Amino acid sequence: MQMLIDGQWVGGSKEIPVYDPYTGDLVDVVPKGTSEDVDRAISAAVEGYKINRSLSSGERAVILRRAADLLEKRQEEFAVLIAREGSKTIREARKEAYRCTQTLRVSGEEATRILGETISFDQQKGSENRRGYYYRFPIGVVGAITPFNDPLNLVAHKVGPAIAGGNGVVLKPATVTPLSALKLADLLLEAGLPPEILNVVTGPGGEVGAALVSDPRVRMISFTGGVEAGLEVTRSAGLKKIGMELGSNSPVVVLGDCDFEQAVDSCVSGAFWAAGQNCIGVQRIYVEEEVFPAFRNAFVEKTQRYKVGPKLEEDCDMGPLITEGEAERVEAWVEEALAAGATLECGHRREGATYRPTVLTGVADGMKVDCEEIFGPVVNLYPVKDLKEGIERSNAVDFGLQAAVFTSSLASAFEAVEGLEAGAVIVNDSTDYRMDAMPFGGIKSSGLGREGIRFALQEMTEPKAVCLNL
Repeated sequence: MQMLIDGQWVGGSKEIPVYDPYTGDLVDVVPKGTSEDVDRAISAAVEGYKINRSLSSGERAVILRRAADLLEKRQEEFAVLIAREGSKTIREARKEAYRCTQTLRVSGEEATRILGETISFDQQKGSENRRGYYYRFPIGVVGAITPFNDPLNLVAHKVGPAIAGGNGVVLKPATVTPLSALKLADLLLEAGLPPEILNVVTGPGGEVGAALVSDPRVRMISFTGGVEAGLEVTRSAGLKKIGMELGSNSPVVVLGDCDFEQAVDSCVSGAFWAAGQNCIGVQRIYVEEEVFPAFRNAFVEKTQRYKVGPKLEEDCDMGPLITEGEAERVEAWVEEALAAGATLECGHRREGATYRPTVLTGVADGMKVDCEEIFGPVVNLYPVKDLKEGIERSNAVDFGLQAAVFTSSLASAFEAVEGLEAGAVIVNDSTDYRMDAMPFGGIKSSGLGREGIRFALQEMTEPKAVCLNL
């Protein structure tokens, strides 16, 4: 596949191979973009911004809805590509392809709902004859940098609102999973998007990402990735808007009065979806002491039944990590925890990039697997006395993206909602639940700003006040 710059599919002097992380087979190659490619893409996006802001909201809506319709007809084609270039099983990939149709469709709907308000200027003495309002206008060029774990839908979460808001876009997809993004860009062109509006440059973050972040013509950076990379973005961006989702190590509190089977099933799925490479994946589960032994036994039993490895087989539950190096890192973190006194309940077997779903108990506060984002198929179980202790321990890390509680008590649910420090609290679902129209983002080191189409649109547009002296 080639890069998309100024409406043209272009190659480069060097290429990057894209491998299937399970089989090691070559899936495709993409150009290794350069800072010069980024410069040309930004110049095109500046012109694309001028074109897009001149389109009516209805015209943008039609393009995005048409793209959603096209994707809906080709979901299996996109799902196979998602599964081949990344870690997801075919069933997980189908869900991502479906969600992307929803993200594009909602983006089309929200394009016509970028609303302002009237302003009561007569509230101020001497302004009785003034009337006015504000409306929102596009910010300009949006630089979008996306991760490998959701190579299609997270691209849509940045590109969809940016287009809906009237902006130009330069997208840098993850180096290891760029194919779904390029295929989506081609689909948007087929849907009628003027070609200058969306530009896609493939290549390493150190050159392509850095050039995109630091360019003053880019008025906003929308970034999803790790904390260290996020800090580098803030240092390099200069005077522009920044929206970031930087991950978490999401906590779940399980109370004794909950629907036990629902809690176990939901938390197992939430821990091991996409091989645990999930910013809202379950990593820490705090279980009331009275049900802890039963929960641990049921959780381990269900985890041990997971079928791991062949992603394209219909009954596969979990694929590999994105690279063998990532699997080795996860393995090392678990070894470190075990050496420090943690207990292995199941898992901890690696073959290449594949790592068995792993459950730990006896993990002490402050261990790496406890307080950092493991981004792999590892979950920790902890007994707690009550909800209060569960909330306190949930909040004891420097992340706050999503948290969850399982309980049949409305009072306990609202106590958790008020007490858990996170951008969202999910009741009777795991932290892995997300609906694409909801506000999505975190506090502390989990990021800045919010995604979710309507909320991303607020970030990607600016208010302009109008005052009429009558």
